[in-house]
Amino acid sequence: MSDRAVKLFRVGVASCGIAAGAEAVMEMLKARAGSIPVVGVGCLGHCYAEPMVEAVLNSGESVLFRDVQATEADMDNLLAVGPNKRFEIPPERKSRELIKVLALAGRIDPTDFDAYVANGGYEGLKRALSMTPEQVVDEVKLSGLRGRGGGGFPTGNKWGFLAAKKADNKILICNADEGDPGAFMDRSLMESVPHQVLEGMLIAAYATGAARLFIYCRAEYPLAIKHLNLAIDQIRTHRLNVVNGRELDIIIKEGAGAFVCGEETALIASLEGKRGTPRFRPPFPTDSGFQGHPTMINNVETFGNVPLILREGGAEYAKIGTAGSKGTKLFALAGDLKYPGLVEVPMGITLGEIVFEIGGADREKVKAVQTGGPSGGCIPVELFDTPVDYDSLRALGAIMGSGGMIVIGKDRCMVETARYFLDFTHRESCGKCTFCRVGMTRMYETLERIVNGQGEESDLDFLADLGPKIRMGSLCGLGQTAPNPVLATLRYYRHEYEEHVRDHHCRALQCNALVDLELEQDKCIKCKMCIRTCPVGAISDDFVIDPDKCTRCNSCLDACPKQAVRRVPKRKK
Repeated sequence: MSDRAVKLFRVGVASCGIAAGAEAVMEMLKARAGSIPVVGVGCLGHCYAEPMVEAVLNSGESVLFRDVQATEADMDNLLAVGPNKRFEIPPERKSRELIKVLALAGRIDPTDFDAYVANGGYEGLKRALSMTPEQVVDEVKLSGLRGRGGGGFPTGNKWGFLAAKKADNKILICNADEGDPGAFMDRSLMESVPHQVLEGMLIAAYATGAARLFIYCRAEYPLAIKHLNLAIDQIRTHRLNVVNGRELDIIIKEGAGAFVCGEETALIASLEGKRGTPRFRPPFPTDSGFQGHPTMINNVETFGNVPLILREGGAEYAKIGTAGSKGTKLFALAGDLKYPGLVEVPMGITLGEIVFEIGGADREKVKAVQTGGPSGGCIPVELFDTPVDYDSLRALGAIMGSGGMIVIGKDRCMVETARYFLDFTHRESCGKCTFCRVGMTRMYETLERIVNGQGEESDLDFLADLGPKIRMGSLCGLGQTAPNPVLATLRYYRHEYEEHVRDHHCRALQCNALVDLELEQDKCIKCKMCIRTCPVGAISDDFVIDPDKCTRCNSCLDACPKQAVRRVPKRKK
């Protein structure tokens, strides 16, 4: 048999691949591949290239194909390992990434228990069971693992708190709500390697003495829930949930995707069937949590790291990263860049390496990066030599968060960017804390006035004064971090705020109230697409846009085949 012959096809059928049509590709490939196995695998990380297919050759070489469609031509190309649609991972990305937690994502069938075991699965649990619970906790402490959900609390310390409690009904919760818009690290892990997450939970249960295990997963992740349920059934079949002679309950609770339920006490309230609102602490959940029982919460990515720590040892794991931030971190890259998708990098890598080398963003066109989701801070390109770790990002007024990272181009308005993020967080407030409920609404209204050309210079001092008060007056992480986008943009881009309020000018031409639309006559081909598209009749037959009638809906911008319509600074009257 030729070394160039195909031994195996892998098709990425996680949510990103399915959305691009991967299921149809896999069905057609199965029908055409004959005796060659076709395996549906999890996320390959390159969301911009989906649907993706990997051909594994007899020689051991792998050939990736991108944008594969369910057509005869594409199937013929795959079976012949042809030249069309071949995909090469950018060398800059290869040299910067460090794939550990995602090592099996995109390589094995997520529903195949034997495939997970054959690739080292449950070796971490096996080693943990050969140790005492105290030794397991110490191993996690030695690793330096910090919570990947955003707070960054030392995981081993949290495990130690629960392990020290003398109780028969300790609770362990995996926070899989992942409320950050655009974030999909947790979803990808649950869809691609559900056993890895569950193995981490079983190790934690053994180390802490927990008897009941909950996975709080947002209902918008049906594929993740399906794969988790299958994995739980397999665990029960193989009796892996029997620890120290006690059978552990593993229960999935479907949540509504509320952002506030990323905070642990709000999550516990929701798990109990109550409205998801945070409460005062103490008592902390490890003292009194779910239904009054000692409770510990880690997020999906945190549990996904645990089997690695037990397999290779805490000291070996701690060799990666910086003094206060160990291991690797998953990021969902999005925004103004060439290669959006899921990446895994060592702690301590710089922002510039992620944005430019891995994300492929144009160095001449990037203005900033938003880290930490909608509650994160905007960091200017001048500071992209900052290492990515918990403490360095916090010093810049940003946060690590759960791993959302949005690249912001120079054609974006930073005032509008802050308004956009605050629009989400102020609506997601549970309303319990006055400063969060009322304060963020006042901040949002102020930003609305500014982008609408009605702001005053006093508004800038008002925002700068109110933001820290909201942080101090809020119970949970939502209110404590929600002002970050405003405070960070005020810190680094105050000049853009001042242009909005003093000159009624938006340099990015993004704020509708501060721009006009005009037709460039030398580009216009008189096709009348703009006239037919305009809903308010603002474009005359001689192709002039009336600024008083125009609503800046941008329909003409989208419809023009020659890009003859452009946004210009608002004319003075």
